[in-house]
Amino acid sequence: MDTMRDRFIATTSRLLDDDPRLALVLAEISRDGFDRAERTHPDRVINVGIREQLLIGAGAGMALTGMRPIMHTFASFLVERPFEQVKLDLGHQGMGGVLVSAGASYDWPAGGFTHMSPGDVALLDTLDGWTVHVPGHPDEAEALLRLAAAGDDRVYVRLSLQSNRTGRPVGGAGFSTVREGGGGVVIAVGPSLDNVLEATESLDVTVLYATTVRPFDAAGLRRAVGATVGADVVIVEPYLAGTSTAAANDALADLPHRVLGLGVGRAELRRYGQMDEHLVAHGLDPRGLRERISAFVRR
Repeated sequence: MDTMRDRFIATTSRLLDDDPRLALVLAEISRDGFDRAERTHPDRVINVGIREQLLIGAGAGMALTGMRPIMHTFASFLVERPFEQVKLDLGHQGMGGVLVSAGASYDWPAGGFTHMSPGDVALLDTLDGWTVHVPGHPDEAEALLRLAAAGDDRVYVRLSLQSNRTGRPVGGAGFSTVREGGGGVVIAVGPSLDNVLEATESLDVTVLYATTVRPFDAAGLRRAVGATVGADVVIVEPYLAGTSTAAANDALADLPHRVLGLGVGRAELRRYGQMDEHLVAHGLDPRGLRERISAFVRR
């Protein structure tokens, strides 16, 4: 199976052929994959070098001319390093664009902490007007990328090497129900779904699947909770733990409830190891998830 990043390269190359409004701005990362696209569309495929602030500034400048820029590099260099430009050049100026990241929270541990970005979604959450997609499979990444490219708003598409075994239909809004139960609600975000389903196999809980986390589907969560008194909600996110707990609390503000946010911990793991070892260390493997979910929803 190809990776989400492979699918991004193939899909974006086709979109550039089909839509003259689209532009691609790179900062060296993935440049080799876009070699043909750069030769075919030299005026719309721009590589700024290792200058991530310029990456955002150039994309925003293209948006000011009416183009639809797709800006791409590792998440830590796309959201964290040029955050001021994301805030001002895109947000303050009211410009639309698509940020597409690679690397996620710890996809390339050998790259060290500089290439890890567990706080990217939480950081973007401080800004207004962003749609955030977190696909869990290459098929979903392609569908959400096409949706983002066709719009005019500000969109972040967070790609990861971690993937569920099969893709699911995605429409860019709302949570989908994967399993129904009466003992609580577990929201699995993007590539965490397979591990959540294994962890909750014999638990009486509803499992919701989320590939679009902003805007947060408050109505979908309320429907899943229903008339349950003292509802228990667990949110499993493949980035900073607790990123969406405030959104869930706001959605259920008038109902008795408890919310547990599971995700990547704040402590830096300095023995970088492999991606699967990070999953275990943060308790995001099936065993770790089962222990914490079952303890929380058990009355």
